[in-house]
Order: sequence, then C-alpha cells, then structure tokens
Amino acid sequence: MIEAIRTDTGDTTDVTGAVGGAAAHTADEVLRAVNPAAVEDAVRKAAAAEIMPRFRQLAAHEVLEKNGPHDLVTVADRLAEEHLTAALTSLLPGSLVVGEEAVHADPAVLAALGGDAPVWIVDPVDGTRQFVHGDPGFATLVTLALRGELLASWTYAPALDLMATARRGAGAELNGQPLRRSAPAAGAALDVAISHYDFTTDEQKRVLAALETDGVVPRPCGSAGLEYLYIATGELDGVAFSWENAWDHAAGLLLVHETGGASGTVAGEPFRITGGNALPFTAARDAETARRILGLLAAAN
Repeated sequence: MIEAIRTDTGDTTDVTGAVGGAAAHTADEVLRAVNPAAVEDAVRKAAAAEIMPRFRQLAAHEVLEKNGPHDLVTVADRLAEEHLTAALTSLLPGSLVVGEEAVHADPAVLAALGGDAPVWIVDPVDGTRQFVHGDPGFATLVTLALRGELLASWTYAPALDLMATARRGAGAELNGQPLRRSAPAAGAALDVAISHYDFTTDEQKRVLAALETDGVVPRPCGSAGLEYLYIATGELDGVAFSWENAWDHAAGLLLVHETGGASGTVAGEPFRITGGNALPFTAARDAETARRILGLLAAAN
C-alpha cells in the first residue's frame, strides 16, 4: 500500500534571512512580508511586456533548442525571467530566484532551494513548445518557498486570461473567485495527464503504461502548470510525472493542495521540490485518487 500521501505543503521551518530589511524566523513572517497583489501585478506586467507581444510573432532566430528538438527556449522565456527576477527580489529584499533559464545557465543556482533565504521559483513560459506553435496553452509560474516549503503561488495563463493563486493554509482562487474542488463522480474513469512521450525514456514509458488500464484514461500532458490548474478546477483527476524540476511543479502542487488534493511518489514519500525524489510521482484531486494512481505505478516500477 502507498503511504505518506501529502495533503499539505510541508512543515513550517525556522530560518534566518533578510526579508524587508529585518530578520525572518518563520515562514509566516515571510508571508507577511509579501504583498500578494503586488506579486500578481509583477507577473502580469512581465507577461504583458515580454511574452504576449511575441506570441505568434516569433522570428526563427528567437527560438533555440536547449537539450534537444523538443526542449525549446525563446527570447520571451529569457526576457520574462529577467523581468521577474528584478521585480520579485525588489518586492522581497533578501530573497533569491531559482528560474528555469538561470538554472540552465548555471546548475549551482538550484542550491538556493535548500538554503536559508526565501526563494522565488520561476518558470517564465511553462509550455514553451505550445507558445512557439501559437497554442494559448502556456503559463507563467511563480512560487514563493522557504527551505522546501511552498508558501504562495501564481499561475498565469495570459493568452487564456486565467490567474490562479494559492497561499499556504488560505486556499486558492481563480480570477479572484475561490476554487472549490468537486468530488469525482462515483465509478467514473480517472482522467490522468502523464509525462509527454517526447520527453520520456523507454523505461519511463513502460512504467507510465501501467495507467493504461480499466478505469483510467491517460493522455500526454501539455503545460504542467495548467494541468495542475485543471486538477484544482475538477477538469482533471490527476497527473503522473517522471521529472522533478521545481519550476514546473511548485506552483501547481500548492494549488492542488490548497483545493483539497494530494500528492506523493512511488516510494511512498512526499514529493520534495528540493529534488532527490523517487519517480514517477502524482498529484491528484484527493488522497484516494493519488493512492490509486501510485499503486498502479509502483507495481510497474
């Protein structure tokens, strides 16, 4: 049986770091130092300045490969992350940024996730492939974390006009309205988004194929951040992912947890944004759904 399904976002950890010019000793103090509306405004402004003007307007030289033909980066990714890095660290002096593009340039940046300073985890364009192809299914993801604990998150899909926010212990909202997850229909098949085949190894494909069974309908994922949002809105039952990049998962995990969902890994452990997880892992609309997905995956792992 799979145990250690997480339905919260971790334990509060005492830290020492400069926040707003003062020592911050708890996660609660970090949260009190941040104006959520100001962060939302910064996210919207970064998208308006650097992402949307380039949507469906990219020139060929503005799209590059990182680790292969399916792993793309654009000028919008880089400039939006630079914009957010400046804005977010200004809003919370003493904080650091772990962004997807910064880590690609210097993997040592990841160490900040386990440090004592508050960290902004940033994916400037989650779903870059969709963005490049003119598909509106992409998002900007920002999460505030402290020593691995998720404190607040912003999931913004500018082309879809969706802004989802979550705050530890205070619930989640979509476009200013509370998100309240509905219970799955009795006996209904589970709709599960899984790691896209273009980004998985043969072994990962084999394990994920365990979800191709009666009562489960798997499909390749698009933007990970939007898949988590669909769990929070009840449009999707769960995800099963075989990679652990913090910028892809942090915002969505908090969103799912704050709407009553759960997550866990095939080792029966909570998923850690600091890394070192047994994979694959799941996030789902409730603990029972998470256990069902993990049970299938663990049997094949």
